[in-house]
Amino acid sequence: MMPAKQLRCIFTAIIFVLPILLSGADDDIHRSDFPDTFVFGSGSSAYQVEGAAFEDGRTPSIWDTFAHAGEYGGATADVSCDAYHKYKEDVKLMADTGLEGYRFSISWSRLIPNGRGPVNPKGLQYYNNLIDEIVSHGIQPHVTLCHSDLPQVLEDEYGGWMSRKIIDDFTAYAGVCFKEFGDRVLHWTTLNEANVFALGGYDNGMTPPNHCSPPFGMRSCPIGNSSTEPYIAGHNLLLAHSAVVRLYRKKYKSIQHGSVGLNLFAFWSLPYTNETADVIAAQRANDFYLGWFVNPLIFGDYPDIMKKNAGSRLPKFTIQESNQVKGAIDFIALNHYMTVRVKDNSNSLENDIRDFSADAAFRFILTNGGTSPGQYPVIEPGLEGVLEYFKQTYGNPPMYIHENGQMTPRNATFNDTTRIEYLQTYIGNLLHAVRNGSNVKGYFTWSFLDCFELLDAYGSAFGLYYVDLNDKELTRYPKLSAHWYSNFLKGKGYKHSGILQNEDKLLHSSQ
Repeated sequence: MMPAKQLRCIFTAIIFVLPILLSGADDDIHRSDFPDTFVFGSGSSAYQVEGAAFEDGRTPSIWDTFAHAGEYGGATADVSCDAYHKYKEDVKLMADTGLEGYRFSISWSRLIPNGRGPVNPKGLQYYNNLIDEIVSHGIQPHVTLCHSDLPQVLEDEYGGWMSRKIIDDFTAYAGVCFKEFGDRVLHWTTLNEANVFALGGYDNGMTPPNHCSPPFGMRSCPIGNSSTEPYIAGHNLLLAHSAVVRLYRKKYKSIQHGSVGLNLFAFWSLPYTNETADVIAAQRANDFYLGWFVNPLIFGDYPDIMKKNAGSRLPKFTIQESNQVKGAIDFIALNHYMTVRVKDNSNSLENDIRDFSADAAFRFILTNGGTSPGQYPVIEPGLEGVLEYFKQTYGNPPMYIHENGQMTPRNATFNDTTRIEYLQTYIGNLLHAVRNGSNVKGYFTWSFLDCFELLDAYGSAFGLYYVDLNDKELTRYPKLSAHWYSNFLKGKGYKHSGILQNEDKLLHSSQ
């Protein structure tokens, strides 16, 4: 990591050089191109930024356990960005940047350390203070109830999301959040990336709680059954989500007037070739990755192709469950980063033992589109495509883009022109969707701060702000993208070309 003195020099250079760059740039996309009611923001999650892992009564989550088992080579989020202690500083940065909304999650094991029962006063105070600080700066809080961090105590007691006991405990936890914070929070999301959580946690073992079984696991797993557990966990996630929605509508909606949605990870899937098999495979990818959760919420049951290919391994909804799940959604939120190509792999259906991927019977073909290794391509941005798909397939439900952003190596550069190019391309693509009638309500970059990332801890970065982990103060430094996003939000939209042309000048000035 760069020394603090060098960081301050670069920071100062950006402050003074940026106006020069802006003055030579042509207007392009403006905040005013979007409706006034549209919200632009940025995001984080509890485990990834809070730190204070063992302070003030918090108990471990399954993500703590995963990290401390050495899955990240010894890295943990025990301290991370220390947002638990630095939230006032961070909210001021949000306000200075011009954020209209901030997406964050509540740590279940900080608020209710035993997973159920008594509320932790210190945890309650922290989230009240954080929400009050956000609201006092005119920023909308958008809150996720569980972002991959189920209390470990519930995992130990009954297997967490593998048991239907989770439904009552998750609903009770949500009830505490609605009761304590719902007077100020109007935008609730039950679960983050429910589809990826089920797959990473219970099929390939890449993410908490690290369940898988040979030959499917991508890492060693102490327990699991990749053929059945992803479907069981997904089913329980849906039942728990719908129970929380029912609770909110019955007890809180008429008073608080908020909404409750579900978050999914979404590629935009295009066929690898124009061959019929690949075209059908691309639709199958949407059915398996998106329809898995959205079809029950809109239509009351899983996609037919899932029922056909997974057979008895896919749980069935009872009539009562189908009625409870159908319509249990106020909005659908997506985490979207890139477009992928889909190639048919129907031969996998001949395997005697199959997991989710074999049932889906396709392969993702990833291309970098000419970008640097380790970064997402900006060609073929997929927001417009995936939002149009939801409009055509599911009746244009209210949508949010909860995560979208460019990945770079953590200590690459403050002059993150590739992130600016990515954001401008995708926000422009989003604008096309809005103008085409998509019912999308908001957009949040991932992430506000460089933080502890799900797949590689501190190896990659998505933040608008760099956090110096070698500095005991964990000082935050704005990257060029923070200034770009701030100027966009404040009505000073501009093309990135002027910045790109001046990249060398900025680097030389910073040095």
